[in-house]
Amino acid sequence: LNFAEQTGKTCTLAVSGPELDQAVTIGATVPTGFEHTAAEEVQEKLEATARVSKNRGRIYFDITTDKLLKVHQLKSLDNLFVVVKEYDDYQFKTTKEEVQMDWEELAAKLPWTNALAVWKLNNSIKKKKGCRKRTNPTKSDQCGNVGTKSTDTVPSDPEELWEDLEALEVKRNQRDVSSQPENDSEEEKHSEIQNQESGVTPLKFRVTCNRAGDKHCFTSNDAARDFGGAVQEFFQWKADMTKFDVEVLLNIHNNEVVVGIALTVESLHRRNITHFGPTTLRSTLAYGMLRLCKPQVSDVIVDPMCGTGAIPLEGVMEWQNSFFLAGDNNGTAVSRSVNNIKHILKRTHDGGSSSGLPLDIVQWDLCNLPMRSSSVDIIITDMPFGKRMGSKKKNWELYPLCLREMARVCKPGTGKAVLLTQDKKCFLKALSQMEGLWRKLHTVWVNVGGLHAGVFVLKRTAVVFGPTSVDVMEPHTATGSQK
Repeated sequence: LNFAEQTGKTCTLAVSGPELDQAVTIGATVPTGFEHTAAEEVQEKLEATARVSKNRGRIYFDITTDKLLKVHQLKSLDNLFVVVKEYDDYQFKTTKEEVQMDWEELAAKLPWTNALAVWKLNNSIKKKKGCRKRTNPTKSDQCGNVGTKSTDTVPSDPEELWEDLEALEVKRNQRDVSSQPENDSEEEKHSEIQNQESGVTPLKFRVTCNRAGDKHCFTSNDAARDFGGAVQEFFQWKADMTKFDVEVLLNIHNNEVVVGIALTVESLHRRNITHFGPTTLRSTLAYGMLRLCKPQVSDVIVDPMCGTGAIPLEGVMEWQNSFFLAGDNNGTAVSRSVNNIKHILKRTHDGGSSSGLPLDIVQWDLCNLPMRSSSVDIIITDMPFGKRMGSKKKNWELYPLCLREMARVCKPGTGKAVLLTQDKKCFLKALSQMEGLWRKLHTVWVNVGGLHAGVFVLKRTAVVFGPTSVDVMEPHTATGSQK
């Protein structure tokens, strides 16, 4: 597509990929409640300071483009996007018509060039990594998309896409060009003929809007539709809801507006699990829970209700100097965990590593663990919510038994437990019945599949475990007969 041929004007284009030391702002979605945990990982692995967004579940950090691959390797982040522009206090108009005009003006004046260059670089990285095939994204209640379904072939080569992008980007400096409506129609037909003759396929895009706030005169769908129309008018891209090449993000939180371009099609939390169960925990959430434990070298870490193994798998990939032991009373869940381990082993072997994983999977009874007392450093697990698995009624019996058995195998004075549950009332009641075996340090409130859940961080006290509450005692106060 040659813009000069369409307009009859001569123009010069100088759009190229980002230089290796170019600074860009990356945005990332993270599990709600683990924003600061994700910020810690960014600081630790990228030496970059992340700032937490006012809108929960997002962080932003500045990097140079040579670290883009490392960003994809972070364990706390779900989805990535490069920021085109941030507005801390965007002044929205009071009517839909005025807001629509603002969106049209905004699309034309945004600094797209660097962000699109990062998008191009990111495509080349994903191509080298042999990323998974694109799947249709899930429609969210808070997302509005602009697009039309199309069966046209999507160009898969990032370089070909970029050539098309370079030809289209020139419109940025050509907004003053005008023509009669009847001429426009003729030019569009001429453009289509040129495209067919040259074999160039226009980029396909969609706009996704995430909006929070009650002082807007528009909905998420309104914003996505109007801004998407402006983007389409500016770039002459084709709108497509599912087979898109570029996803433009419009994040609105009260008066804070962030425009970005998505760098991930599929969430990074699906990295380790191939065999899913009915309540498989997101890998990013599992990693956040593990960071709360602060595992040390030679720690014995147990997940007594492992399900498909999301927590221990995430643990062995990051803390290979600790030993993980996981189990479940359900044979199907254990089989899924074993298959997920085999997948990880195959992937590491294909990558040139011949070592195994410090992990064992066992089928066991949660309330009668085949382990010595005071032998475990950390217990971490996703407890049944009583929704898809188990029931609220059963939890009232299960939770106290769980906590007592965990207290038995956990080391007094130094042991820790990180437990996720949505059944907060039942859990706190069971905790109050432990008679000093556990002390609650703090709670991280998270969103798990739309459910408000808590990650409870517990410390195993020095109280000696006994078979009944009568036998619970402090070591220094125990009499000879009690011993």
